[in-house]
Amino acid sequence: MNWGRMAALARKETIQIRRDPRSLAVVLLMPAMLMALMGYGIGLDQTHIPLCVYDREGSQQSQNLLMGFVSNRYFSLKLNARNYHELIDAVDGGLCTVGVIVPQRFSQLLDAGQTANVQAVIDATDNNTANLVISYAQVVVARFSAGVQLAYMRRKGPGLGAQTLNVESRTWFNEDLESRNFIVPGVVALVMAVIGTFLTSLTIAREWERGTMEQLISTPVTGMEVIAGKLIPYFVIGMVDAASCAAISAWWFEVPFRGSVGLLLGASALFLTGVLLLGFMISALAKSQLAASQFALITTFLPAFLLSGFAFPIDQMPAGIRAITFIFPARYYVTALKSIFLKGTGISALSGPLLAMAVFAAVVGAAAIRAFKKTLQ
Repeated sequence: MNWGRMAALARKETIQIRRDPRSLAVVLLMPAMLMALMGYGIGLDQTHIPLCVYDREGSQQSQNLLMGFVSNRYFSLKLNARNYHELIDAVDGGLCTVGVIVPQRFSQLLDAGQTANVQAVIDATDNNTANLVISYAQVVVARFSAGVQLAYMRRKGPGLGAQTLNVESRTWFNEDLESRNFIVPGVVALVMAVIGTFLTSLTIAREWERGTMEQLISTPVTGMEVIAGKLIPYFVIGMVDAASCAAISAWWFEVPFRGSVGLLLGASALFLTGVLLLGFMISALAKSQLAASQFALITTFLPAFLLSGFAFPIDQMPAGIRAITFIFPARYYVTALKSIFLKGTGISALSGPLLAMAVFAAVVGAAAIRAFKKTLQ
């Protein structure tokens, strides 16, 4: 490999990037836009859920229960209904997502040590939101129930009531249970996949469309030198984007960063090499910028979004889909990013994902060399 010819090609590609406003827009604007849109737009947490209540008893006990719903950030009281039909109409009309109905004789049953049932009417149009609402409501009721049971035992004596069992849980790695800490590192993988593959998918296709491929073929430069020379500028750009996205994640979105910067950059370099080679292979096969860019987005954005564990847990997918996820390097890069950011995992624990990304880069690199031929056919 002639380093002088490769450097000349890298310089030519750098000049081409500067002169191409579309490439510059992708390089400069897309990472920040995707980080902002995904970081702020995607959230698995639900807060200020619209709540309607109907207290049929109006006692101090029933008000204490309802206060447990409205005194936290998960529920927001929208209506204190006067009757059952008003509450149901509010849920049907979309004013409330959940309606809580406290029955008559509520406090009497509790004072007698008996079970009192509280009804919750939930709009399950969005089943994920409905499941979260049920979980939040169960926590509020369980907390109230524990307080009632403790008061009953103090009043009647410990021998007359069931012993309470308290569970003290400790969450690791994402102590505040913020979905943003789970999502934002995955956005870095999404940005890297789209940027890397999209930009390099235009390299050879651009040469064919502009008629400069004949000049490139007539030079003594080899196929390996073409690949290396054209990918080096995009590799540098991609690493700058990776560092920028990681900095935005840690400083702007305040995602905990507990790992090694060197390991983060190393994992990013492996992943970036694979997606750059994938984009180059697509460009060599398509020979059209439009077709190459569309195919690049299909083969990177959708798998990175749906099959990487970025937003949807892989272990909850059907077995066939889980098997397909092993093909895409975004799965391994997302795992590495979340482990480095949240767990501070070392290189030994990430040897599997790193090896998988290296294998992907080697396989795609071999395929790119076979796809690119210095001929006019």
